[in-house]
Amino acid sequence: MARIIAIHGDITEQRVDAIVNAANRAMRGGGGVDGAIHRAGGPAILDDCITRFPRGLDTADAGWTTAGDLPSRWVIHTVGPNHAAGERDRRLLVSCYRRSLVVADELGASSIAFPLISAGIYAWPLDDAIDAAVATLANASTNVDEIRLVSFTERTHALVAARVEREL
Repeated sequence: MARIIAIHGDITEQRVDAIVNAANRAMRGGGGVDGAIHRAGGPAILDDCITRFPRGLDTADAGWTTAGDLPSRWVIHTVGPNHAAGERDRRLLVSCYRRSLVVADELGASSIAFPLISAGIYAWPLDDAIDAAVATLANASTNVDEIRLVSFTERTHALVAARVEREL
């Protein structure tokens, strides 16, 4: 069973095998976590996205690219549901976490860092985004040993840490 750790910090600075990118369908960079990962990782990530995902990626799916200049080895991109645009099926959000772990297992990753998928610009309600992340990751069958849930703000980190503690 993987150990889940709540981290307050910048996902682009995590020294893990893979970081997860809350990407958009086009897979060409964007704002929020996606933009931060592309800026910090450099052009190699976008080049790999274009090569591996010429038509983008479907909502709730995941795939990987190089991590470029990031301290991780891979970036696992997943497209969360856009709650603000009416994509409100929680199973899509849960699938993002599950599919990302499947990709991590295929890569042989033993450590992974996740943001809260869909909780930013896609406007998934924060409490439910946290619950979906922690419950899904805690009950996942994976070979990953360490799962980090990285929150950029102190407020979100406190909520994630409390939810992780309840799960244990």
